[in-house]
Amino acid sequence: MIELKHLRTLQALRNTGSLAAAAAQLHQTQSALSHQFSDLEQRLGFKLFVRKSQPLRFSAQGEILLQLAERVLPQVQQALQACHEPHQATLRIAIECHSCIQWLTPALDSFHQSWPQVVMDFKSGVTFDPQPALQQGELDVVLTSDILPRSGLHYSPMFDFEVRLVLAPDHPQANKPRIEPEDLCDETLMIYPVQRQRLDIWRHFLQPAGVSPTLKSVDNTLLLIQMVSARMGIAALPHWVVESFERQGLVVTKTLGDGLWSRLYAAVRDGEQRQAVIEAFIRSARQHACEHLPFVRDAARPGAGFINVKPLAPQL
Repeated sequence: MIELKHLRTLQALRNTGSLAAAAAQLHQTQSALSHQFSDLEQRLGFKLFVRKSQPLRFSAQGEILLQLAERVLPQVQQALQACHEPHQATLRIAIECHSCIQWLTPALDSFHQSWPQVVMDFKSGVTFDPQPALQQGELDVVLTSDILPRSGLHYSPMFDFEVRLVLAPDHPQANKPRIEPEDLCDETLMIYPVQRQRLDIWRHFLQPAGVSPTLKSVDNTLLLIQMVSARMGIAALPHWVVESFERQGLVVTKTLGDGLWSRLYAAVRDGEQRQAVIEAFIRSARQHACEHLPFVRDAARPGAGFINVKPLAPQL
């Protein structure tokens, strides 16, 4: 029956001394405020203050409710402030993007400097499928490029990146300005040990064209790039992953078709994306990635363009 707005209105009336001044403080019209009081008094069955009194006088019942307002409203304000303070002591994080470990480790360190009270539990493994674990409450954040429909998860965009074909500098395809699916028919495509349906190059480039090259699993990014450099196969990796190796002349990268782009998300349980620690981690990780990774676009800022694009050394 008594709402917080009624207690705040009583306080405003006490502090200002008149209906007109209280209405102005509360950004209401005097008639609307008078109607609110009349309706409340009718429902309560007693008067709250004496109309047209100078100075304004509250009834005995009005004084009781004013004392209630003095006790309750500060408690409500303190509770609301506490709701915005971090209560989460541990943040359990996992990745589906195997290459993300290269930038996530320094991103975690950067976050820890601002939130030293939060213990971060990091889980990885290319055969680990973390989104079901997130749904079941075993994780708090999963970095992924895959959106599960009707999953009960919320996906916050992190950044967009281009998936490029990675070749040895002397590979026959290295002279082509762009790569078509048919160019890979007789190639050995080295991939991380995940289901091929989770690979962007398979889902969006090879499969639509009916092209199926030989697949070879390699569970280590550095080893994969070394094998590509040794002409043992080719790979498709985010451009930012291979940028430093390309500058050294160990590999070259080529555009797949018109350009194969993907987006990384931070997945959390729906409704928890505004929790202080989770929201701060996502914001910190996104900022760290967009400031330090070459050839990525900030997915949270549509139309922002490329972030931190570094020039490549000339290829000999």
